[in-house]
Amino acid sequence: MPSMPQVPELSVRAVRATAVEVPLRFGLGTSQGAIRQATLLLIDVETQEGLTGRSYVFAHMPAIAQAIAVMLREIEAQTRGQRATPDALWQRLMKRFTLVGVQGVLRMAIAGFDVAMWDAAALAAKLPLCRLLGADPRPIRAYNSCGLGLAADKDALAAEAERLLERGFGAVKLRLGYPDLGEDLAAVRAVKRRIGKAALMVDYNQALSLGGALLRGAALDAVGGITWLEEPIRHDDYRGASRLRDALQVPIQIGENFNGPSGMSDALAANAADCVMPDLERIVGVSGWRLAAELAAVNRIEMSSHLYPEVSAHLLAATPTSHFLEYVDWADVLLETPLIVENGHALISDRPGNGMTWRAGAVKKFRLR
Repeated sequence: MPSMPQVPELSVRAVRATAVEVPLRFGLGTSQGAIRQATLLLIDVETQEGLTGRSYVFAHMPAIAQAIAVMLREIEAQTRGQRATPDALWQRLMKRFTLVGVQGVLRMAIAGFDVAMWDAAALAAKLPLCRLLGADPRPIRAYNSCGLGLAADKDALAAEAERLLERGFGAVKLRLGYPDLGEDLAAVRAVKRRIGKAALMVDYNQALSLGGALLRGAALDAVGGITWLEEPIRHDDYRGASRLRDALQVPIQIGENFNGPSGMSDALAANAADCVMPDLERIVGVSGWRLAAELAAVNRIEMSSHLYPEVSAHLLAATPTSHFLEYVDWADVLLETPLIVENGHALISDRPGNGMTWRAGAVKKFRLR
C-alpha cells in the first residue's frame, strides 16, 4: 500500500443528513427491478476546527434514508468532541456496535460518516483525498454504467450503448437476466455489434441459480469477448461462485455486496472471484476500503469500484491492483463540480478533499420533505 502522510485529527461538532431524490438520465431496469430516480442521503460532518466533510449514500428509498439519518444522530452522539483520525473513529464505531452487527442501515450510516470524516481530514491537510492516502492524482480507467437495463427493444438498447461511449468511454456494462437465455444473447449481440472494440461487462444482479448460471455462462463463453460476468448467483454463495470460476472462461466478478472487509476476506478464501468490486457503502467507507485494498494486493486480485465514482476515483488511485471505476452520473446535478471524464478516464481534481460540494439550489429542488 502507498505510504501516507500524517492524517490530521479532528473533532466532530455536528452531523447533518439531507435526503434528496434525483431523476436518472438513463433509466435502469435490472433483474431485481427498475430504477428511474435515485434516493440519496447527503451527509455533512461539521468539525470543531471549522471544516465540513461531505459524502452521500445511495439509500434506495425514502424510508431507508430516514432510517440512516436516525443512525447518524446516534453516531454523532457517540463521536461528538472526540479528537481523532478518521480510521480511529471508524474502529471505535465498529467496536461500539459489535453486538448489534454492522449491517444494513447502520453500516450505511457508519460508511457515510467515515467518508465525510476522510474528506474533512484531507481538507485539513490541504490535500486531495488520494494524496492523503499516499497516491498522486491520475486518470482512472472507467466504464459507463448508466442505463443498459433490461429492454424489449434490442435496437434501442444498442443505440443507448453507443450513446454511453461519448466522452471516450472504452467500456460499458449491460444488465442481463431476461426470462430466457435467447433474450440475454440477443441483447449481448446487439450491444457488441454497436460498440465495436469497446469492452463489455455483463451483470445479472443475482438473478440465476447455480445451474442457470452454468448454462448461461457457457453460452456467453461461446459468444466471447465479455470482460466479466457479474453476480450471476446469490451474492454470498461463495462456493457456487467458485464452481463457476472453475467451469467458465469468462471472469467472475463479485463484491458490491461484501459485508465489510471480512466479507471480502471470506470470498477470497473460497476462491469465489476472478476480480472484485467493493461498494464504498457496504465495505464501510474509506477506512473499510483501505483494508479491502490490502486484501486485494496480498491476493493479487484486480479491484474495481461500485458506484460513488467521485470518491472511488481517489481510492482507486491508491489501490495497488486498481482495475476499473464504475461511472454513474447520479450525483452530478447536486455537485458544484461533477466528476470529469475524458477519453474514458475519470480525472481526479487537485483540490483538497474528495472534491464534492453541494449546489444549494439543486439540493433545495430535489430535497425530500
